[in-house]
Amino acid sequence: MTDVLRVAAFSMDNVGGNPAGVVLCESLPDAAEMQAIAQQVGYSETVFAAPKDDAWRVRYFSPEVEVDFCGHATIALGAALAQKHGTGNFKLQLNRAAITVEGFCDAHAWCAAFQSPPTQSRPISPELLTETLSLFGLTQAELNPKIPPAIANAGGDHIVLALNSHEALKNMHYDQQLGRELCLREKLVTFNLVYADTDQVFYSRNPFPVGGVFEDPATGSAAAALAGYLRDLQLAKNEPHQGKLTVYQGAEMGMPSRIDIALTDVPGASVTVSGQVRQLEA
Repeated sequence: MTDVLRVAAFSMDNVGGNPAGVVLCESLPDAAEMQAIAQQVGYSETVFAAPKDDAWRVRYFSPEVEVDFCGHATIALGAALAQKHGTGNFKLQLNRAAITVEGFCDAHAWCAAFQSPPTQSRPISPELLTETLSLFGLTQAELNPKIPPAIANAGGDHIVLALNSHEALKNMHYDQQLGRELCLREKLVTFNLVYADTDQVFYSRNPFPVGGVFEDPATGSAAAALAGYLRDLQLAKNEPHQGKLTVYQGAEMGMPSRIDIALTDVPGASVTVSGQVRQLEA
């Protein structure tokens, strides 16, 4: 099989994080080969990158489908590029967006930060909300009224459900096949269930059934989309930590993860998502 670097993005103190495969090559294989490699790797995402002009052409594959953007795989890619080419800022050409990732690598730390695609959000239809609540066995009374259900986007659509208790988040359950069918029909990447501990600290769980994954331990694209949505609601600029958010994820999976986000108050603007990285055994 093609050489694959295996790393966990958004790790905490050298544990946890979300595993991703990284393939750096002179030219990208065809889509069928990349899909087959992603299936063999078995992680929620494997990212492929090849130099093109002054940038890197990048594509992301889950075990079952290609996605236009994946946050944790981008963090993994940034760290891998820094490991190979030295600390720096790298231009990435995705299927539908051009972004950058900054990678840092030395003997003591390995981390990266990316600038997301532009963010946007829109209300969820009553019919889709009813179906989504039913999927997760939730009621309207279990939702946080300060953060209404919505579809948030930072390179892909995510349904945001903000719950009013951490216990409800911990007890998340759903039928993966029904979730996959809903995602395919509505062209969703993930469901983003969150609990707001404070205005700046969130706990999240991210089912990814369309990719053949029950749940991701860290989802940078969903975190970026959430940050953009909170900005649209004017909930991401409260003092004393204006423009900074932290999302904790993966604890229920035994894969504790931390995602840090910085954003301006410009509606729709890119947000900065950063995290630590640790290398995994092949």
